[in-house]
Amino acid sequence: MLGCRKLASIGETLDPTPHSSSSPASLVSRWTSKLVATVDAGTERMGGLLPWLLLILVLVGAFNALARYGGKSIGVDLSSNLYIELQWYLFSAVFLLGGAYTLKKGAHVRVDVVSSRLSDRTRFWIERLGLWLLLIPYCVFMIYISWSPVAESISLAEQSPDPGGLPRYYVKALIPLGFVILFLQGLAEGLRPRAVADLHQGKVGDE
Repeated sequence: MLGCRKLASIGETLDPTPHSSSSPASLVSRWTSKLVATVDAGTERMGGLLPWLLLILVLVGAFNALARYGGKSIGVDLSSNLYIELQWYLFSAVFLLGGAYTLKKGAHVRVDVVSSRLSDRTRFWIERLGLWLLLIPYCVFMIYISWSPVAESISLAEQSPDPGGLPRYYVKALIPLGFVILFLQGLAEGLRPRAVADLHQGKVGDE
């Protein structure tokens, strides 16, 4: 019996078969976890930028209103196309760059009347199918159709047609950029295991 155990021990030592931790499934799992963690970290950094953009947006909007009405009262035009365009440039940036952060936090709009009647398992699979069949293909489509117009705008250094306005290619470049970020976060959500996804959104799964 002792001899058999020794032979088994020697066999395990000499066995060239990789351990389970080095199996293809394990390597894919680790690669997937690293990808999800990397995308999540980038999305969190982007989310940290959004409040500052919103603050600047509010300040610029308040200045535009004060300049418009204050200028009329004193007979001086204090308004400018630059500030007006900056206001909607900032709004575009918040909208396009904030989609991925909203998705990560699970704050996107759901049909609550239907969703509240479903189990966590059913909601999970509906959202998972929605990611792979709707969101991710849509992001790819938007990146594809926006790439050429944006590249042309950048190559021409497109400017605003209004006097004193801002360059247009900056804000147009946000379109593919926003959908690339949303695509990556959608991919991360689609690859996230269910138990982690439930914990990530503060849920307790119903079995």
